[in-house]
Amino acid sequence: MNQEVKPQYAIFTTGLTKSFGSHNAVDSIDLRVPRGSIFGFLGPNGSGKTTTIRMLLGLANISAGEVSVLGSPVPDAIGDALPKVGALVEGPAFYPYLSGRDNLIRFDAADRLADPATRKERVAAALAQVGLTQAASKKVHAYSLGMKQRLGIANALLQPRELLVLDEPTNGLDPQGTREVRNLIRALALDGITIFISSHLLVEIEQICTHLAVMSHGKIVAQGSVEELSAGEVMNLTLLTADTALAIEGLNLLGIKAVVDGLTVRAFVPAGDVKPQQIVKTLVELGVGIQGFTLLAPTLEERFVLLTGEGFDVER
Repeated sequence: MNQEVKPQYAIFTTGLTKSFGSHNAVDSIDLRVPRGSIFGFLGPNGSGKTTTIRMLLGLANISAGEVSVLGSPVPDAIGDALPKVGALVEGPAFYPYLSGRDNLIRFDAADRLADPATRKERVAAALAQVGLTQAASKKVHAYSLGMKQRLGIANALLQPRELLVLDEPTNGLDPQGTREVRNLIRALALDGITIFISSHLLVEIEQICTHLAVMSHGKIVAQGSVEELSAGEVMNLTLLTADTALAIEGLNLLGIKAVVDGLTVRAFVPAGDVKPQQIVKTLVELGVGIQGFTLLAPTLEERFVLLTGEGFDVER
């Protein structure tokens, strides 16, 4: 690995691969997670996200490639990295008839690196950090799903962390629980923690993340800041007209391939290739009656559908 660039990244992989027989569930990915970012690891279910996370945390063997987490190679020096990493993978599992506080005390007691002398103070601080101080004495079976997720994050924060890995943190939550977890993630990021969020929910990524990687069939098909990925290289053309056949003909003359949806003609146009005035002028000269016309940058959802050929859940 390039020692000069690794310090910029909380997670840095080169050619990371996980094979099951002849099938690569994760196929030679180069992941770059900047320190201090809220990084969205986005893709449809089954695209390889959780398998990647398991390799990053040393929970699954690496078939090929290299991994660095917080500057430490995995798996060789994973013991150096893990004390600085908090993780919530595949949902929290708590003792339902113990309180939130007592659950955290038990989990902390199981950590050989945890200092018993500071346990009560650290548990209280973690509960306060996730907004559960008032519910600390309540039994976990009475917690809402959102509260359980926040308790799981509190468990991951019992020790000082530089990196927090969250696998589908809002999966199954109602809108209130989703807002609670989303606000918590924003607050943690302000403390300088790098947060790596795996999700198939596009709205979650759009609202809180600074950087993204998009997975499809085990490969990264796009990666960068939200601004970079939103900018795109294509524009989304929408034309409302009763003369759809004639409009298709006119767009073909300009080298634009379009599709018809009722009275709407849609197409993706390479940015900068064709000016809106030129498109309108050509269509009007052919006699197309234009009732509506827009040429806009595609949404993140549209960009990702173009990249992966699959849809993403955008609502719960």
